[in-house]
Amino acid sequence: MEGSDTTVTSPSSSPPPPAAVVISPCAACKILRRRCVEKCVLAPYFPPHDPLKFTTAHRELPETQRADAVSSMVYEANARLREPVYGCAGAIFQLQKQVNELHEQLAKAQAELVNMQCQNANLMAIICMEMSSQSSQALIAQNDQHFSDYNLASYVSSATSSFLDEGNPGFSCEQTLWT
Repeated sequence: MEGSDTTVTSPSSSPPPPAAVVISPCAACKILRRRCVEKCVLAPYFPPHDPLKFTTAHRELPETQRADAVSSMVYEANARLREPVYGCAGAIFQLQKQVNELHEQLAKAQAELVNMQCQNANLMAIICMEMSSQSSQALIAQNDQHFSDYNLASYVSSATSSFLDEGNPGFSCEQTLWT
């Protein structure tokens, strides 16, 4: 077996060297034309086979809105740290619940305001009617007094003259008026 080329390797021998892995830059680094490092922070989110994700986030978003987008991502990340299950959706739910409660309180306050305004208007109407009634009663009483004074004077005058003219010596004006 001397001429044999066959070698037997033992199980304890070292494995063959790994094949060279060609790492493609992530979509973000590719589009920005920069060198993508081994532990690029953007690589998990913008894989090299889906460059449209980064293009949409980078080029289609106006520069004036990029700061807001970053702030939004930071807010979402912090919310996820505080609430791992619901993240910012939990915060949004709580804020919507608070807004709904405030809308309910506002509606109740507006209803109470309308109710108070109606009560105030009713009270003012009652006061006006009472004042009107009192003033009209006073006016009626005043007119009645004036009218009755006038009628009384004319009645007394006519009764006196008629009784005296007819020659009724036993009657006086006072007796005629009170009988």
